[in-house]
Amino acid sequence: MTATENLSEGLEAVMGDMPSWGSEFSRTFANHAPMVLVALDRIGGTPSQLRRFFNHYRDTKQLLPFALPLEPLDRDSWKTAIGIREREPDLRIFFTGELARLGIHEALQLYLPDLADGIAASAFHALMRTAYGVLRDDNTDIAIALAYWAATYLPLPAARGAHPITTDPAEVLVLTASLTPLHGMHLHDLLWQNMRDASSVPEFAPVVDWLDIGPGTLQKMAATALSVFAATQHFAALHIITGLHWIRLLEPHCDEATFYRMLRVFWQGIAALMGELGFPEIPEASQLDRWRHIEVPDWPELHAIAARSYDEHDISLAFSASEEMKVYGDPLYRVAVARRLGLIGDYTK
Repeated sequence: MTATENLSEGLEAVMGDMPSWGSEFSRTFANHAPMVLVALDRIGGTPSQLRRFFNHYRDTKQLLPFALPLEPLDRDSWKTAIGIREREPDLRIFFTGELARLGIHEALQLYLPDLADGIAASAFHALMRTAYGVLRDDNTDIAIALAYWAATYLPLPAARGAHPITTDPAEVLVLTASLTPLHGMHLHDLLWQNMRDASSVPEFAPVVDWLDIGPGTLQKMAATALSVFAATQHFAALHIITGLHWIRLLEPHCDEATFYRMLRVFWQGIAALMGELGFPEIPEASQLDRWRHIEVPDWPELHAIAARSYDEHDISLAFSASEEMKVYGDPLYRVAVARRLGLIGDYTK
């Protein structure tokens, strides 16, 4: 038996418990464990590290048991439960049946169009759970994820079909930062609540239509995400890098229109977090080039360090950033992760 097979056995053993825990815990904070355990396995975490991480996470976060169902749902009625957290158990039963009926690809093709506009659900963590279900190719994980997505669906202002004003995702963030009413808003501890509040400002409504979405948009978003996180190391900026990795994992399972809609609404949600991010300036290309030449360890060492962390975001970022670097080739991913893990200091000064 290979080392990889041993790791997989360790993952399967701990993942078997995940459906019994709630998707969220106190105050609707997202339960990261089902996804981060997969990331930890992918970066080389041992079975003992997987169990150690989960035991610590479960006890520290005081995870809640998954709730009991209220009333059955079917293909005609499931949409009545969208956005109602209390109906997640009913939605889980419904989607479990749909995954058994359709399989992963067909189920995602059928239901992602209905869920795309609510991609900000639970601050993108329902998206995260769906993407990790795809990564594991697991019907149960995806049924759980789609139910979570539907129950926590977060509507942002709908696109109006206005003519876009830019092809540059970074410009959308800069223009959003110039919206005066967004400055000085009360910030909550939860990202999804800050997205909700910012998106309710009337001046924010046009933002969704500003970006011209096309074949190169995902890569441009990834570059902007990396530049913002590299500059700020902000918790919210970390979710831009990881969120785009998750969307990329779903791309093969939806049509182009749905994929583009997910990109549009995802970036709208990121724009709504500009206040949370502190309205950062986008770094100049020369700054980014200087940073990407900083010497840092390669991925095996970064992964080994992240695997020892109890911080779920260290593990999530280390995995997603290394996967994104495989696609885009930018060494700044390693530099940004090295700084997150405390291996280098603040290179922005």
